[in-house]
Amino acid sequence: MAMLGAVSSALHAEDAPAAAPAAAVAAAPTPTPGPFAKATVADQIAFLEAAHSNSAGPSTITPESDPGHNAWMMVSAAFVLMMTLPGLALFYGGLVRSKNVLSIIAMCFGITAMVTIIWWAVGYSLVFGKNFASPFFGGSEFFFFKGVDSNPNTDYAYWVSQNVFSIFQLTFAIITPALIFGATAERLKFSALMAFVFAWMFVVYFPLAHMVWGATGLMNGVWNAAAK
Repeated sequence: MAMLGAVSSALHAEDAPAAAPAAAVAAAPTPTPGPFAKATVADQIAFLEAAHSNSAGPSTITPESDPGHNAWMMVSAAFVLMMTLPGLALFYGGLVRSKNVLSIIAMCFGITAMVTIIWWAVGYSLVFGKNFASPFFGGSEFFFFKGVDSNPNTDYAYWVSQNVFSIFQLTFAIITPALIFGATAERLKFSALMAFVFAWMFVVYFPLAHMVWGATGLMNGVWNAAAK
């Protein structure tokens, strides 16, 4: 009988559920929603209306970068860059004689490289800075991308990182002079084109871009007295 009791106890012990571990597994943290996800639909509509009228938006929407908005902005930047490389390079290359195709492609790459360096050094700041308090040029606070990080620049984008925003704007600074040189294909040397584009960016593009888009630009508020 004693032996049967021991066997029965052993069988019941095998059927019993395993004891819970001493340290419970911590629950996975809930991901923090983006700024738009924290607000109701009414708040989102109110925010868009406030952005249109340049007034204060609802307090439930805070200025912080959001992965979804950043992702779409990066995709958009890639699309615009592809309009220049290879878009314009192949388009203009197809309009010239075959012996000049390589020079056209080189000019597109040259413009892209030079404008990128200028934009990083001073261009972005001259367009989207504001410490000059000038209607034609922005400021020097963002020279060499100083302070351009993952935090939004709330003067322009409430939930897009400033570094992503700056690259998106760079692609437009690249394609604009690239569109011009289509009129000079087969008529202008590479060195002359680079000199022209360098001067044109400072004389035309940066002032006009700041006048239209800059927080202290000349045209900011022409049709909207509440613009800041």
